[in-house]
Amino acid sequence: MREKIKNATTIVVKMGTTSVTHGNGTLDLRKLEILARVLTDLENSGKKMVLVSSGAIGAGMNRMKLTERPKTLKQKQAAASVGQGLLMRVYHKFFDEYHQTVGQILLTKDVFKHAIKRNNAMNTFNALIAGGIIPIVNENDCIATDEIEEECFGDNDILSAMTADLVDADLLIILSDVDGLYD
Repeated sequence: MREKIKNATTIVVKMGTTSVTHGNGTLDLRKLEILARVLTDLENSGKKMVLVSSGAIGAGMNRMKLTERPKTLKQKQAAASVGQGLLMRVYHKFFDEYHQTVGQILLTKDVFKHAIKRNNAMNTFNALIAGGIIPIVNENDCIATDEIEEECFGDNDILSAMTADLVDADLLIILSDVDGLYD
C-alpha cells in the first residue's frame, strides 16, 4: 500500500471546512499556507495535484458577521457566495508565494450525470493539469443545494470521490475530522 501511495501521479486532496477554518469560522491561514506549500512541492516533484476545498460557507459566515452556521438554505447560499471569493483570494495569495498557479472549478452534481457537461469538466481539468495548474474544486453552493441541505455526507467528501474518478486519480486523500468509514 505504501508503494502504491508513493507511486501515485495524480492525487486529489480534500480539505474539510473544519480543516481550513477556526472554530469561529475565520480561515486558518497557517493551515492554508502549509497546504499551499505542500501541494506546490508535490506538483514540483512531478505529481499532478487537485484540491477539493470546503470552507466557503464558514468564510462567508465570518465576513457576514454571523455567530452561528446559517439555518436556512438562502442564508447558506449567501454565505457561500460571500465566502467562495474570499477563500479563493487566500488560496491565490499563498500559492502565488510559491509561484504556483491555481484555477477554480465550481461543480454541481449534474455535471457528473450529463455527458456534455462531464466532458467539458474533464477538458477543463485536463487543460489545467497539463499546464501545471492546480485545480481548486468546490461545489457551487450558490446554485447546487444538495450538499448544503444534506449535511449527513460530510461536506465535499462525495464531490472529492467523484472528482478523483473524473480525473482518473491514483489517490484520494481526505483531510477531515468527520468520523466515518473510508477505504
